[in-house]
Amino acid sequence: MPFVTFQDLGLIDYKRCWDYQEQVFQQTIQQKTDNRNSPESEQKTPYNHLLFCEHPHVYTLGKSGSMDNLLIDEAGLTKREAVFYKINRGGDITYHGPGQIVGYPILDLDQFFTDIHKYLRYIEEAVIMTLAEYGIEAGRFPGYTGVWLDPDDTEKARKICAIGVRCSRWVTMHGFAFNVNTDLDYFGHIVPCGIDDKAVTSMQQELGRPLDFSEVKEKLKVHLAALFEMTLHHEKA
Repeated sequence: MPFVTFQDLGLIDYKRCWDYQEQVFQQTIQQKTDNRNSPESEQKTPYNHLLFCEHPHVYTLGKSGSMDNLLIDEAGLTKREAVFYKINRGGDITYHGPGQIVGYPILDLDQFFTDIHKYLRYIEEAVIMTLAEYGIEAGRFPGYTGVWLDPDDTEKARKICAIGVRCSRWVTMHGFAFNVNTDLDYFGHIVPCGIDDKAVTSMQQELGRPLDFSEVKEKLKVHLAALFEMTLHHEKA
């Protein structure tokens, strides 16, 4: 089973976390490059990481996204104590904030499976399984990534987890944003994921009460580890 270092970074500035991700990502790619240029006896298994965190209010726009989907100006961002970044993941625009589990798997998929679609489906499945433990039935909406409630009803379908990743030389970064106790008002200032006719929801919204955030994180982590057949080593941030 691949060995994965797990860190819970807590509430952390988006740019600071992005820089950390990039550092770890580049180290993993460099190790793979070094291995190709080294005798087998000197090769080292690249490290894998799974990061959990929350971010202060931030909007991020992926490489394929449109600025038209940001519906707030600089003054509005300042008023709401939010920031905005264009970043190097796939997907369109999304929001991160307190009460949302943001997960960044930095995995060498050569140690797991070289199938990015399977990778995305496993992340979705871990969230679906976590929601099921709280009596929330979730699934996938045809043609879109992420996890949805009532995906079979185009009128009621609403997203509870967004996914946007980057993959280079089969090493992943960026990841998912799972709304647990998230302030959904912040989604009103964007066209979430570029989809203008579907709502966004959270566990708190669906159940009518705030959730034990640490408990939800623990359940999600267990499902991710089981699906990816990974051995987690917990390391303090």
